[in-house]
Amino acid sequence: MIKQLHFYGGIHPVEDKVAQSVPIVEPPILETYMVPLQQHIGAPAKAVVAKGDQVKRGQLLGEAQGFVSAPVHAPTSGVIREVTTCLGPSGAQVPALLLASDGEDAPADPMPAIDWHQASPGDLRQRISAAGIVGKGGAAFPTVVKLSPPPNKKIDTLILNGVECEPCLTADHRLMLERAADIVTGAQITARILGAKKIIIGIENNKPDAIEVMRQAGADYGIEVCSLRVRYPQGAEKQLIYAVTGRKVPSGGLPADIGCLVQNVGTAAAIADAVCLGKPLYERVTTVTGTPLVSPGNWRFRVGTTYSEAIKLAGGVKEDPIKIISGGPMMGMAVYSLDIPIIKSTSGILLLSKDELTQFAVRPCIRCGRCNDSCPMGMMPGILSVQIENQRYELAEKWHVMDCIECGCCAYTCPASRPLVQHLRRAKAEVQAARRAKAGK
Repeated sequence: MIKQLHFYGGIHPVEDKVAQSVPIVEPPILETYMVPLQQHIGAPAKAVVAKGDQVKRGQLLGEAQGFVSAPVHAPTSGVIREVTTCLGPSGAQVPALLLASDGEDAPADPMPAIDWHQASPGDLRQRISAAGIVGKGGAAFPTVVKLSPPPNKKIDTLILNGVECEPCLTADHRLMLERAADIVTGAQITARILGAKKIIIGIENNKPDAIEVMRQAGADYGIEVCSLRVRYPQGAEKQLIYAVTGRKVPSGGLPADIGCLVQNVGTAAAIADAVCLGKPLYERVTTVTGTPLVSPGNWRFRVGTTYSEAIKLAGGVKEDPIKIISGGPMMGMAVYSLDIPIIKSTSGILLLSKDELTQFAVRPCIRCGRCNDSCPMGMMPGILSVQIENQRYELAEKWHVMDCIECGCCAYTCPASRPLVQHLRRAKAEVQAARRAKAGK
């Protein structure tokens, strides 16, 4: 029997996964790609090409700067037209390269394939680093950093995140259906690097087809598939770890503190590509969906594809969207331009119609406690919100505001329409600034 597991708190918003039955599509080569040099958490990559240089698909364009950074590779062959900047999903300008395609999509010489059964963990980490792999679940943390825990943190359990609990998004679902064997291979490579003896794949039970496909793919390798109750944010790593192992990550701690590491299924597939095929990460599966779209679906976009081109490939719009979100409706960010390019962490592009949005006035907290009941971290968002409105950031820190995962459950359930996530995010920024100032003294 496959387990049915869950965590404390959470909500069940409308799933609206209209593209879950649409296979992944390979889009045609575009005329230009705007390739950001910062597609990850950490320092931007440093350009190693100049204006006018000829490049090939998979060629190194930017090298990592420091330990928490990642290289960037060309999505196709062509000419570097400009060394410039572009808008990122947050609205900030980031360094970028404008690549004009030559239409040939000629590949660079691939990195040699590695026999991961025989290779050392160090060699495998080096390959993952060179391939520019980052977490594809949204945070875009450089994977090689995650796979380098301190020597005193022994990882015994690797958990693959196939939950995809964010409403509307279906990219991971389709990836599990279409590339199950590669995901399993990537999981085995990751487990070898970490020395983990157990591999678990967590998938919500609204994806029975993916559960069955992954169960079959992992059956010969002792990989356990856990069917999880549909409950947002089941895919958050602390909630996923608790659901499948019963272990709790301590406040302020990391999964490595309890012998676990969580990896997205998309990241596992990218690891298999890098190690077995010598292919760097220059593309990702992204869901383009929403009521205004003509043809919602899932595409394997090259990085540097702009949101406007992605929407065109989805058939364009049948009505003007009132809001466009990078990611999903719960944790995504609203964008004000379609010139933003798709990057390694772009899980979805969501278009919302006028009928799907409401305007509201923020009212005082009525102490109903719904935010407390829904908070998956067991916090008290309502009280924290009042503390933050009064700029009592030091008190909010004592009340564990830094444990907030910004999932939005509290704001979703609040009958007073209070901007709880924004308050908590502001407090976290203030606490971090205060800590940096203190460390600098």
